[in-house]
Amino acid sequence: MSDPSSPPSQWLVLDERVLANVEVADTHRARSRGLLGRDGVEGALLLRPARSVHTFGMRFPIDVAHLDADLTVLRVTTMAVNRLGRPVLRSRAVLECEAGSLGRWGVVVGDRLEVR
Repeated sequence: MSDPSSPPSQWLVLDERVLANVEVADTHRARSRGLLGRDGVEGALLLRPARSVHTFGMRFPIDVAHLDADLTVLRVTTMAVNRLGRPVLRSRAVLECEAGSLGRWGVVVGDRLEVR
């Protein structure tokens, strides 16, 4: 039985290919909490709205994809723990996942992602 307080399952999709499950953080509280205090993440976390992220207090490095309003990838980077990321002015959302995930999934600048 699923936890009634948890959000429904959603999928991160690229070209009709499911990449991973995705948790959407679209409230101030959820965005502020992000991946803090976790030992890892299964799938990805989509923060929206967001233009930048940090890894202060995180326990593992992450891949970050800055996305525009249509979820088109504007920038991809890997961040070590305890770093402050550069804001991307056109960014409207940020996708976070464990370091190496975006490469394994084949996500590059210009890709248009979907959440289903």
